[in-house]
Amino acid sequence: MSNVETTPTEFACAATPADLIEVLHPREVPLGGARAITVRRTLPQRDRSLIGAWCFIDHYGPQDVAADGGMDVPPHPHTGLQTASWLFSGRVEHRDSGGVHAVVNPGELNLMTAGAGICHSEVSVDPQAAPVLRGVQLWVALPDTARHGVRDFNHFAPKPVSLPGASALVFLGELAGYHSPVPLFTPLLGAQLDLDPRAELALDVDPAFEHGVLCDQGAVSLGGTGLGVGALGYQGPGRAVLPLRNTGDSPARILVLGGVPFGEELVLWWNFIGRSHDEIVEFRRRWQDGDEQFGEVRGYQGRLQRLPAPPMPPLRLRPRRAGGGSP
Repeated sequence: MSNVETTPTEFACAATPADLIEVLHPREVPLGGARAITVRRTLPQRDRSLIGAWCFIDHYGPQDVAADGGMDVPPHPHTGLQTASWLFSGRVEHRDSGGVHAVVNPGELNLMTAGAGICHSEVSVDPQAAPVLRGVQLWVALPDTARHGVRDFNHFAPKPVSLPGASALVFLGELAGYHSPVPLFTPLLGAQLDLDPRAELALDVDPAFEHGVLCDQGAVSLGGTGLGVGALGYQGPGRAVLPLRNTGDSPARILVLGGVPFGEELVLWWNFIGRSHDEIVEFRRRWQDGDEQFGEVRGYQGRLQRLPAPPMPPLRLRPRRAGGGSP
């Protein structure tokens, strides 16, 4: 998914440990155009930029695709990251300049690796069979050793894992004895958990990881701290248990994201991840000029053939303190 904010904020990103449960509340961002949808964005924020290498979380839906057309994001670029598409309901067609044409289905991971540069489009499909769109778009920052690599794409459909009072779909990393075969550039965890009403779960996790819990549906708590729908709870490294509870009388659904704190400073602006202001400027110039660094999406039939980049801000993109604040 693209960041189509007209004045996107720059982020020089690094992660910091936290001893207490932190709650990050989302801000609403419209993915503009004739077929606009509004997403709830919890990462990045000024107070926290990353959870492991996870650097971007857009949570969206429920959206009535039959009534308003759902998602239509024209071809747009990425550098230095992976996009992880995960749906709870609906279907989305993916096309990219690596020649991949795929459909994103609920419970199936579509992981696109930008490497040095890629572009892709995302469009809702099958409104009669899949009328309600609901899901998340996630970005993973690539370390410096991998960010100049080649374009790639992985698809994976995990099998359900039974837990006391819950079930899990582990799409990246390892949890509850289940290991996803999808290759990673940094240690990560990504899993959907469905919690029974009033269920409590002490989930064994890697104490070297920091973790985020995104509430998609229901009423849940992390370590006794309540999370409303769209909120993201953060637990820092050093703890081997993720204490979860469904506080309601209906089933709840969450996304658990984790990883080793990312040790590199990043500059994230619009759809690019780089390491400096000048690098971001050059990425933008090349995209606007149609440079082969990003390639071309074939077969997209939407409203624009290429999403133009917004203007650069009037000041240089500058580093920020670990976790988000300015130095």
